[in-house]
Amino acid sequence: MKITINYQDRAFISNLNAPIDISITTGKVKCFYAPDFKASPYESGDFIGSVKKGAPVNFYNVRFNPHGNGTHTESLGHITKKQESVNAVLKTFHFISYLITIDLEKRKNGDQLITLKNLKRQSPKTLPKAIIIRTRPNGKSKLTKDYSGTNPPYLDKKAMQYLVDAGVEHLLIDLPSVDREVDEGILACHHIFWGVNDGKGQKKSRINCTITELVFVENKIKDGLYLLNLQIAPFNLDASPSKPVLYKLKELD
Repeated sequence: MKITINYQDRAFISNLNAPIDISITTGKVKCFYAPDFKASPYESGDFIGSVKKGAPVNFYNVRFNPHGNGTHTESLGHITKKQESVNAVLKTFHFISYLITIDLEKRKNGDQLITLKNLKRQSPKTLPKAIIIRTRPNGKSKLTKDYSGTNPPYLDKKAMQYLVDAGVEHLLIDLPSVDREVDEGILACHHIFWGVNDGKGQKKSRINCTITELVFVENKIKDGLYLLNLQIAPFNLDASPSKPVLYKLKELD
């Protein structure tokens, strides 16, 4: 099935039968010392919810942490007392997006950052509402890595402010967080992205914006414009496991 999309006075065609899944399976990767993903059959009396063990159906309990066990999409509720639900604030699910590949910059203290300089170097003149950032190096170890205690790369505050000023509403990155793993709870980039000041007030114009972390974009996928379908589970939480899917856009003559 193919669709035609108009964007910035340009017409594109996209094949919806050729999805590019950039999510990581829940439980394959871990960060922030989250407990391991666990799925086990429900047990009650003689009933064990497993077809292998004689039940008519598989009926499993699942334990996991959305932020720490795989690709997830979060709302500003991640840093507010109200804990706004991502399922409530994410109202639409298809966006024109731009994939950017960025080399990390190493600081004297050993931190690796997505800097404003490198971000601007790779960005188009006009950014769409959704941006996907792929960092280099980009090995398949990102699919199974335990980032806990490793001080993973993160965004420089100036880089985040640039994205906000450019009108980006949905940010997707292949890192555990936009902020430093240990930063004394400041979470500067989260606050900048949602316009939240000291956890008490927020700019309502940013309430429908989302951050998606721990995506994985294979090296063979080229930088550029894509149609993004941002799929989430309908959890009434600040974050949900998610399945962002890209579709190539071919410009029509």
